[in-house]
Formats: sequence, structure tokens, C-alpha cells
Amino acid sequence: MRITDTSDQWWKTAVIYCLDVETFYDSDGDGIGDLQGLAQRIDYLAELGVTCIWLMPFYPSPQKDDGYDVSDFYGVDPRVGTAGDLVEVVRTAHDRGIRVIADLLVNHTSDQHPWFKESRRSTDSPKRDWYVWRSDTPPDTSDQVVFPDKEKGIWSKDAKTGEWYLHHFYAHQPDLNVANPQVRDEIARIAGFWLELGLDGFRVDAVPFFVEDVETTAKQGESAKGGATKDSKPKGEKAAGHNDDVVQSISPHQHLKDLRAFINRRNGAAIMLGEVNLPHAQQREYFGAEAGDELHMMFDFIGMQKLYLSMAREDARTLAQALTDRPPIHPSCQWATFVRNHDELTLDKLTDTEREEVFAAFGPDPDMQIYDRGLKRRLPPMLDGDPRRVRMAYSLLFSLPGTPTLFYGEEIGMGEDLAGEGRHAVRTPMQWSSNPSGGFSKAPARRLVRRPTPGGFGPEHVNVVDQRTDAHSLWAFMRHLVQTYRSCPELGWGDFTLLRQHAPQSDAVLAHQCSTGEAAVIAVHNLGAEPCTVTLDVSEWTEEGDVALADLFSGGEVVTDDGSLEVVLEGYGYRWLRVHPVGDLRIP
Repeated sequence: MRITDTSDQWWKTAVIYCLDVETFYDSDGDGIGDLQGLAQRIDYLAELGVTCIWLMPFYPSPQKDDGYDVSDFYGVDPRVGTAGDLVEVVRTAHDRGIRVIADLLVNHTSDQHPWFKESRRSTDSPKRDWYVWRSDTPPDTSDQVVFPDKEKGIWSKDAKTGEWYLHHFYAHQPDLNVANPQVRDEIARIAGFWLELGLDGFRVDAVPFFVEDVETTAKQGESAKGGATKDSKPKGEKAAGHNDDVVQSISPHQHLKDLRAFINRRNGAAIMLGEVNLPHAQQREYFGAEAGDELHMMFDFIGMQKLYLSMAREDARTLAQALTDRPPIHPSCQWATFVRNHDELTLDKLTDTEREEVFAAFGPDPDMQIYDRGLKRRLPPMLDGDPRRVRMAYSLLFSLPGTPTLFYGEEIGMGEDLAGEGRHAVRTPMQWSSNPSGGFSKAPARRLVRRPTPGGFGPEHVNVVDQRTDAHSLWAFMRHLVQTYRSCPELGWGDFTLLRQHAPQSDAVLAHQCSTGEAAVIAVHNLGAEPCTVTLDVSEWTEEGDVALADLFSGGEVVTDDGSLEVVLEGYGYRWLRVHPVGDLRIP
């Protein structure tokens, strides 16, 4: 690895920060966060060390799904500002060395989008095949709904034409038919538009759903107009108004390949960060397998879920197994690691027994759980505010091979509002100060887009102003952690291996290294409450000659003569060490 490579593939060593404009900072006092407010907080993010901002949807929307129901892909919701305001945000961020990506929603639209309004006018509508329709009665699909508390199936009947349209999410979010080349062209046009306005890429929402639509349309295009899902059964005749020219036999994943090629023709440094919550074998395909020509990055949902199980058990072996089970990926691709995102904290890849363990440890009350598969909580309340465990968890996150992704407010330890409906529980206003609205807005409480976090993790106790001047605060720790991570490109580029522990071993300890061959970062984390001492095998380094080990947090040197390294850890303790040849000056 050459240090110059890290600028060519910047996403492999980035620090990504996800935020929702409407809950970040309100500059005009109307109770809703806005782009001008975000522009005023760019320097705050730069000071923290953020290198990439991920914007949740800011497009015009009926707001039935917090902006994920888009009614105009080429606009900015007037509640948060204008396209000019967005360009100023991007320009200011770039000036501070921060890239900006935004949600790209290519699976569905709002039912208020002009495309769908035209599609549902008649079976002969020019936009009919922009969505997925069927004339035959669908089977029971209750086991396929994403939101089981809101929907009973993934097909809804449209009263005007008497046919059913597909929606993997809410009924007010009809799925686009990406088997239609006109739709694929429009998606590329949307991406190209925002790249021209300065965006550096996209977080691609719900990737498997639209890839699956492409695949099933190609296989079963004869049974429904514009494509059908695997649940459609051929009836021996075409649906009324079926357009043969629309259904093309395209290979699975080809749309992703084409979209990546288009985006990188327009901007060679732009990325696609995909939401793909699937088993490892399928995840590799979404990277483009050996070719690495689909998603640049993908969230490690399995690693995140196993992390919580390991923390619940205070046993690192489950997480260690998840990390070693990751499939090999193309050198240009990268995992995005996280402990919290903007949705529910899904635990769907755990067994029922494992999920109950995590529920019991971190969300025992039913109002803390959601969809029978996840938690509507943030990390600090789940850990009872224990600063040792909170800091250990974030130290672990940043040391894992991959690119750490933060959700706004994590840097200060924000909590959740369990009274908030669904995912809104963790989408409360950013807490800038200790005043009742958290410094988010000057509007009265009744006009705020969402109420501030209540209780002990609310603005009175957790806010930026208080922590930013406190050298011992979580914010100060996170800033130092970000700086340390940024000085360790091995974490994003190196080969991951678990380190062998000599007896006595501790199942609570995860010891791993990320090595580029010439140097490595060793990270050791104790997930248990009891102090322990572990002896690690670092003989691969001493065999090559004298090496130095620098403690990346304390700055001191660590000595090893015989290829073994003794590490003393407090309960929930952690250490980062860099290994390099003696005389090879590295800062740190």
C-alpha cells in the first residue's frame, strides 16, 4: 500500500457521518432543520474529523416515510431549502475537505409522484410499465413485508384499473420496474443530475429489492406487465395492456454494474454505498464478485448484529467468527462498519434464541423493540450509560477492518425517544446545547419537527456545548479516536487476521491486526467487565528483525523480545498498537 493510494480510493479510510437535514439544525426558527443550518455546522463536523457527510433524503415528499417516499427526484423539499442552499452546503464541505453523498432511492417512489399518477390512470398509460403491475390475484405475501405492523402483503389493488401494484415497503411506495430500460435510463439521469451539482456519490437504498425485481422480471416477464415477482404465476396469457418491448432479458445485477459504470464515467471518485442485509455469499455478488464492478461499499449488517450478541454475552468469539466469515472482496471495495444507523437496529440475521439474548440485555421492554426483529434504541442507553462500555464499543468499531459510519449525535452519546413511532425514536433533533430544544431551534416546542430526546440522555445532560470544552467528555474521546483512525490507513487497507492468545486465554477478548506487510495495527478489546491479561503471538514480526510497537493512545513504546506481547486490560478496556520496523519513523 502506498499512502497516495488512499486518495484514489478515499472511501476505504473515510469517516462517514449520517444526518437528516430536518433534525440537524434549524437556522430560521420554523422548527424544521434546513440546509442553511447545516452549512453553519460544517466546521463542527470538520473539527470532529468527519470526511464524508451522508445526507438522508432532502427531496420533495409527502413525508409519510420521513422523506423516503419521494415525489420529485430532481428537487429539494422547500421545507429544508433550495437547490442553491444544497450547492452551498456541498461547496462549503468540499472547502473543508469533506465529501458529501446522499440517499439514492431507486426501488420505489411515492404514490404522489407524477410517474405513478400517470401509471395508474389506465392500463394503456405510457408510464404503466414504469411500475410493476399484475392482473391476477396475488397469493399471500404476508411473510415478505418489510413493515409487518403496517402492511399485510406486498401487492395492493388499485381501484381505478382493478390491477395490483408491487410495493415491498409501504403501500404508498410503489416499486419502480427497473427491468424497463426507460426507468434505468431515468435512474442514471437522476444520479448524473446530482453529481453535476457536486455530490460525491450515493448511499443506495434497499439494493436487493430492485435487483431482485430485475431478475424476476427477466424470468417471468410473460406473466405480468413490466415484470412480476417470484410470487406471480403465469396464467397462459399476457396481462391486458402488456408491452412486450419493455420486458428485456437482463442478467441479475446488470443494472448495478451499468449504474456504477455510469456514475464513475461522470465522476471517477464517486461511490455507491449499498444497503444490503443478506448472507455473506450473496453480499459478495453485490460487490461484483471477482470483478468488483458493482457497489463500492456495503454495510456490514452481519458484523453489527454479531457485535451486539458478543457484547450481550461478554464473549468476543461470535464477533470474531463473523469477521473471519466475511467473503473476500475486490481490493477497490470496502465494508462500512457501524453500531447504529438511521433505521431500526435490526437483529434479523440472529437466531431466535440469539435475538432474545440481545433483547434481554439491551431492550427487555416491548416498547424498546420493533417489528419483532430489532431495537429502537441508541447505544449509550442500551449500555446504561456506562462510559467504559460506550468507549470500548466505539474503539472497537473504529478498529475493525472497514470504514466507520456514525449516525448524528453518536459523538456525544445521544439517547432515544421510545415514545417516538417506529424509527423516529432515534431520529430526534440534534442536541447542541442544554436548553429545552437542545439548541436545535428557536421555535416553541409545539412547532418542532420532532420532540427532543427526553430523560437522562436529553439535551440538559448530553449536548455539544458542554462536551466540546470538556477534555474528558465522550466528544473529546471520539475526536481523538477519529484522528487516531485517520492516522492508521492499515485499518482500511490491511489484511485482517485474528491474533492467537497464549494461555491463559480470555473469551472476552478480541485481538486482531490489520497488516499491509510492512506495518500493522494491533487492536485488543475486552468485552467483559473483569480485568484480564492476555499474551499475544506477534512472532511473525520479530522473525523479520527488530520491531517497535507504539501505543497509539498513550504514545508510549511497547517492548517485545521473544515474539510474545503481554497486554493488560481493565474491564471493558482496549488498546491500539502499531507495529513497525525499528528506525522506521512513523507518526504516530
